[in-house]
Amino acid sequence: MTIATRLYTWLRGVAVGHDAFGNTYYRDKTGATRYAGKREKRWVLYSGEAEATKVPPEWHAWLHHIVLDPPPSGGVKTAPWQKEHQPNLTGTTQAYRPPGHDFAGGQRAKATGDYEPWVPN
Repeated sequence: MTIATRLYTWLRGVAVGHDAFGNTYYRDKTGATRYAGKREKRWVLYSGEAEATKVPPEWHAWLHHIVLDPPPSGGVKTAPWQKEHQPNLTGTTQAYRPPGHDFAGGQRAKATGDYEPWVPN
């Protein structure tokens, strides 16, 4: 983050909460009620590299004014079938690599069944 962002946060920001990734969320001290017709300004200071996919869905909803209040400090209740949020892992060693990918062995299983490759005349 830049010095300007840190300065703006120090002068005008109020910390609202943190997420599991260590990101800190802020809102403008002045609030939306002072300026008729304008929404309050909300932003995030990332922990580490600034990567938008590090923002969990509940905080994304708050940042984009989909919900009025920030998520509770204990987190949002999730259903048993929901997976934990993960940032985009593309370009990292944990990225998904399908069978046959060069970095995952480079060999894929032969096609079976009714598949016939196209052959030019």
